[in-house]
Amino acid sequence: MRTPRCRVIVLNGGSSSGKSGIARCLQDVLPGAWLTFGVDSLDAAMPAALREGDGGLDIRPDGSVGVGPEYRRLSDAWALGVAAMVRAGAHVVLDEVFLDGAGGQKRWLHALDGLDALWVGVRCDPDTAAGREAARGDRVPGMARAQAESVHLGVGYDMEVDSAAREPMACALLIAERYAQHVRGARGREA
Repeated sequence: MRTPRCRVIVLNGGSSSGKSGIARCLQDVLPGAWLTFGVDSLDAAMPAALREGDGGLDIRPDGSVGVGPEYRRLSDAWALGVAAMVRAGAHVVLDEVFLDGAGGQKRWLHALDGLDALWVGVRCDPDTAAGREAARGDRVPGMARAQAESVHLGVGYDMEVDSAAREPMACALLIAERYAQHVRGARGREA
C-alpha cells in the first residue's frame, strides 16, 4: 500500500490574524517547494462585480461578510482546482477564512477528499486583530473583530497557534514540527 504524504496545510483564521505571514514563513521552513493560496488569491481572481455586488461578496459596514451564490459557486470550483494541483504533486499551504466556520471546513473536506491535510487554527485575540486591521488600512473596520472567533466555530483542527503571542516565524516552526509528526504518524498508520 502506498504511504500517504501530507501535501496540504490549511490555515484558518479571521481577517488580520496573521495567516499570510505564517504561510510565507512556512515556505521557508518546510521541506520542498510549497505554493500558497487562499481567500485573497481567490478574491483577486474574481471579477469586480463579484467582489462587491449581487451574487458576490457582501461586505457590510460593520465588517461582517456575506457570500452570494455565484461567488460560492466559483469558490467551490476554485477549491477543486487547488485540490487537483495537490493531486498532481504540488504542496500547498491554504490561507483561509471560514466565514461560516464548520461549513467552510466541510467544503474544503469535500474538495480535498482522499488527500491527507494538516488543519491549523490561527487564533488572534480580537483587540490585536483589530489593531492590525487598522494599521493595514485595506479592510473594512470591524472585519477582524467580527471574524476573530466566528471562523473557528465547529471547526476541527490538528493544532492551533496564537499569532498574538508569537511572531509568524515562531508559529511556522511549531506548524512545521507538527507537520513532521503528522507525516511520520501517517507513515506509521500505513506500515
